[in-house]
Amino acid sequence: MFRLRRYRYYVFFAAIVVFLLYRVAQNSEQWETVSASFPHKAPPSSYKSPPASKSGTDGANSQAQAQSQPPFQGFSSEDDDLPQRILHNFGQDNSPIKVPDLKKVQHTDSLDDFELPPKSDAGVKEAGVLAYDHDEAAKSTTAPVINVPDKNVGQGAKDVDEPLVKSTTTGTHWEKVPEHFPVPKSEIIPLPAGKPKKIPTIQYAFEKESPEARETREARQQQVKAEMERGWAGYWQYARGHDELSPVTKKFRDPFCGWAATLVDSLDTLWIMGMEDEFKEALLEVEKIDFTVSKRAEIPVFETTIRYLGGLLAAYDVSGGKSGGYDILLEKAIELAEILMGVFDTPNRMPVLYYNWKPQYASRPKRAASNAGVAELGSLAMEFTRLAQITKENKYYDAVARITDAFYEWQERGTSISGIFPEHVDATGCNRTAQDELEAAQSAAETEAYDETSVVKRAGKSTLNVKKQKNPKTGKVELIAGESTLPECVSQGLTPGGWGAEQYGMGGSQDSTYEYFPKQWLLLGGLEPKYKELHLKVSEAVKKWLLFRPMVPDERDILFSAKVVTHGEPEIDAKTQYEVTHLTCFIGGMFAMGGKIFEVPADVEIGEKLTEGCVWAYESTATGIMPEGAHVLPCPDAKNCHWNQTLYEQALDPSWEGRGEQIQEYYKRKAEAKAALEKEREEKKEKEKKEKKEKERKEREREEREREESESTQDPAGAASKAGQPKKSSLDEKPSRGSQVGHGNARVQKRAPVSDIEDPEDDPIESGPITGIKKAKSSDAGAEDSEDSYPVPGLEKSTIGQVPLQDDNDIEKDPMRPLSHEEYVANRVENENLPKGFVDVNSKAYILRPEAIESVWYMYRITGNKKWQEKGWKMFEAIVQHTATEIGSSAIDNVLIAKTTQVNEMESFWTAETLKYFYLLYSEPNLISLDNWVLNTEAHPFKRPKAPFGV
Repeated sequence: MFRLRRYRYYVFFAAIVVFLLYRVAQNSEQWETVSASFPHKAPPSSYKSPPASKSGTDGANSQAQAQSQPPFQGFSSEDDDLPQRILHNFGQDNSPIKVPDLKKVQHTDSLDDFELPPKSDAGVKEAGVLAYDHDEAAKSTTAPVINVPDKNVGQGAKDVDEPLVKSTTTGTHWEKVPEHFPVPKSEIIPLPAGKPKKIPTIQYAFEKESPEARETREARQQQVKAEMERGWAGYWQYARGHDELSPVTKKFRDPFCGWAATLVDSLDTLWIMGMEDEFKEALLEVEKIDFTVSKRAEIPVFETTIRYLGGLLAAYDVSGGKSGGYDILLEKAIELAEILMGVFDTPNRMPVLYYNWKPQYASRPKRAASNAGVAELGSLAMEFTRLAQITKENKYYDAVARITDAFYEWQERGTSISGIFPEHVDATGCNRTAQDELEAAQSAAETEAYDETSVVKRAGKSTLNVKKQKNPKTGKVELIAGESTLPECVSQGLTPGGWGAEQYGMGGSQDSTYEYFPKQWLLLGGLEPKYKELHLKVSEAVKKWLLFRPMVPDERDILFSAKVVTHGEPEIDAKTQYEVTHLTCFIGGMFAMGGKIFEVPADVEIGEKLTEGCVWAYESTATGIMPEGAHVLPCPDAKNCHWNQTLYEQALDPSWEGRGEQIQEYYKRKAEAKAALEKEREEKKEKEKKEKKEKERKEREREEREREESESTQDPAGAASKAGQPKKSSLDEKPSRGSQVGHGNARVQKRAPVSDIEDPEDDPIESGPITGIKKAKSSDAGAEDSEDSYPVPGLEKSTIGQVPLQDDNDIEKDPMRPLSHEEYVANRVENENLPKGFVDVNSKAYILRPEAIESVWYMYRITGNKKWQEKGWKMFEAIVQHTATEIGSSAIDNVLIAKTTQVNEMESFWTAETLKYFYLLYSEPNLISLDNWVLNTEAHPFKRPKAPFGV
């Protein structure tokens, strides 16, 4: 019996194996067909040698060498499909890779949130959902699945001789999958055509500097470079190939995707600072990066775009572009961009901001988030635009132009605070309320007659040819519009994300979207007017709703940008948070640059005051470094603002009005408690006195009886004559062993503190024997500690020995007393180390951020005023003093105390941004001139166009 059951199991598993082998054999022809259509070849065996130097006589030699070298064969200005050629060339020498053509994803229960593309677009367009010509798109944009080989085996950079290192990376790799919502080639938004417009100059016309000024400037510049060299050497030794250096423990960490974030982020900094040997060495590591595999399950799209894609493109631009010879930079940028393009494959082409890159997830239909950050959504434009300009591939520009169009439409339609956008955005493109109504209608259609008119009305459309039809696979009744299943959502544009209050500000989660509007206008040569309109409306809204002047001790005329919280009616319910955040410090540079290029002089002045505000925040702390986040007190009148100590202290103590009442109430309760205690003690003492007297009376009567009995026994004749006379004793007479006097005295000695012995005048038996004993004991130097005794029998020591309430005038020793307003303020300032002018500091850390020095650099380049160099130098010295480690620089936990703690983190933007801005502040003005370059939010410079497409 048992053997037969075992055979049944064997037969069952054997059948499964045979079935799987059959399926593999059935699909083998399809595998061969796909792989044959994509012959993979290895990269060229060697690259052309790069220039050895870009300065001096070496520069001329290297230029001649570059001219004599053949152009890189992988790129051509006539190539209409450059990215596909690069992907095609990645594995040319490899054996054909068999990759099956992905089948259509079935709509299962696990994919209920997604809708497969309909067969026809007519009904979908009428329903208000963005759709494309799928047949046309399949011809032009949908590519078969390809598997990009491992890139960790590479030839490295030019002029650098190192042995090849074969990667040991294994695991799942990203693969390009067919799009579910492709854009037909005819509908791709092209880059603006034509000659760039004449744009006002941004930089100040600097005069020739004196020898002394040049010497000071160059000395400072070299000190900045020394910090870069030390930090880079530490990264190279302890964290090469990883995202970030841990500068205290000399280790590394990978908070992003493990694609060497610091290395890629710092490439253009190395070139700008003249560290070309380090730049060339770094290219070896760049070639090893495999963007098709990650240590993270999902790619953070915003950070990856600004740090990696922006870093590669900027390094390509600053090193000479196509003529520079470092084609690996563009290769890698395209490889990464092709992966990131998958995030735009949504019904409304709004990007997924955390991308599950593994094929099993990437192949599924998806929608954008319903609670996306404005900054993450709107800060992809510059990087994809620059890539489109370099490659002449409009699809990269199309991807971000659609996001810009969505913001432009939303700004035109109006937000709660006109001109700017709430911190969180619903980017799904679905009207959830209408969607719920449609689902309810479909549910009703399964059980009762379908009312076509009502559903059309709910959908907001009147031209749909809607009918119901039973799905033969699922058995469910579906609503059919023409030939297509009705989409599962009703289309809408961008709207506020989440529920409840909306937040508007220029800080984290919002900042770089606003920063990119004027910068994108520059990058496109002024040919796309939408970016100008977007910026001008933003600046007007910020000036009306967010800018404020803080009240500070030296009455400096500075500005900050606040945050406003509203439930949709800001004129009525707006609540303003007068915050001071390091992330918001970029806004000074943005206003100043926007004022120059759009010819709004007042905005340049506003930019200067905003930058001064962040400089003041640096100067105010014990370390000389601005905290991450704090709040200050706004001036009642921005045009006439003077320091008011009373108002400031009231801001420090929101409950200042009730402090006096609290103290009065405390003393009232204390007096009542003290009176009650005194009354209780008096009553207890009176009772004990009565008990004592009664006891002593009884004792005397007993002693009298015993004496009389004793005398009558010993001397009957004299008993009568001595009756009623008490026995006398001398001071030095000792009580007998059984004497009650001795016993009572011992009890008194152990209980009564000296301060609580009754006044002898109150004792009716002062001249009696107990009084005599007390006097003798009190004068006896050998007596027990008098503080451990108490004269009242029956009263426990624990009751009398409690800590008494302090007198009203003993204020400092009364921990229970509420603080006065003055005391509360003094305590807050002391305990929190609050700089004068700050109401609170909710984030005391400094994580090597660049935003403040970024605006200082912009103001110096725009105004030419050397005061900005002096302010910047104080900032640099303070930062280095507190963050420098043996091998780099570390974030610190508290800028409000001189002895702060380093927290062992060196963000990639320290070398990519902060040190770069400091270096450029002391460089010659023509190095990364604002009239020739435009920097992304990660300080990566892109070339401004001088010809169509910016080439």
